[in-house]
Amino acid sequence: MGAENQNVSTFEVKDHVARITLNRPEAMNSLNPELRWELSQHWDEVEANDDIWLAVVTGAGARAFCAGADLKHRARERDADEVQRAQWQKMAAESTSLIERWHFPKPIIARVNGFALGGGLEQALACDIIVAAEHAEFGLPEPRRGLIAGSAGVHRLPRQIGLKPAMGYMLTGRHMTAARAYELGLVNQVVPAEKLDEKVEEWVGDILRCAPLAVRATKEATMRGLDHALPQAYYTAYPANLRRENSADTLEGPRAFAEKRPPKWTGR
Repeated sequence: MGAENQNVSTFEVKDHVARITLNRPEAMNSLNPELRWELSQHWDEVEANDDIWLAVVTGAGARAFCAGADLKHRARERDADEVQRAQWQKMAAESTSLIERWHFPKPIIARVNGFALGGGLEQALACDIIVAAEHAEFGLPEPRRGLIAGSAGVHRLPRQIGLKPAMGYMLTGRHMTAARAYELGLVNQVVPAEKLDEKVEEWVGDILRCAPLAVRATKEATMRGLDHALPQAYYTAYPANLRRENSADTLEGPRAFAEKRPPKWTGR
């Protein structure tokens, strides 16, 4: 259902890296029911497949990463027949957005190649690393449409850049440049558009140099630890770290260091 033709997104896995592309450039990669459903399937696969160690998500074309919800589609929903509406409702019921996967276990890099607005910024906020082209713009313009950034944008943005800067953008719907997003700590790196792929691959390569279970344990301890006071965060036993402690890779790392050779990670 919905994903039979795989026209609105692409999904590729190679060398332990999943690459997800929102593929609606004519609509600035905005989120319609079909795209939301396909993305949910992709994230299910990334989460479940132990051979996938990290993911990169981006938008097709040079104009937009994702412009958020497809408001034109929302306007058409009123005139759709009952069969079509039922299909869209079924897709929604069977989908889990990245923004609702509160403790996604594997690292995600957002390759932001243009506008990341509304739900598009909310997707990026749910990623771990953001690499942006110089021309990219970020924003939560929902109030200008009589809406709010209800897909956790109103919650994640203040946590990631601070209350006052976030309120300045959320209460006005203003866009921020990639350079300003970097100043506020929202973006990890800003690069010329022609260098975007090269720099994303540098981040990918550095993550792959690390033991995948150690990366997952680091992410879990960091993100879950933020929910606790420091002493409780420190003394909590995290499942991903317990798995790492009992893995072959935990022995391989020190052994490779002692033998002065690159480690051969298995993720097990």
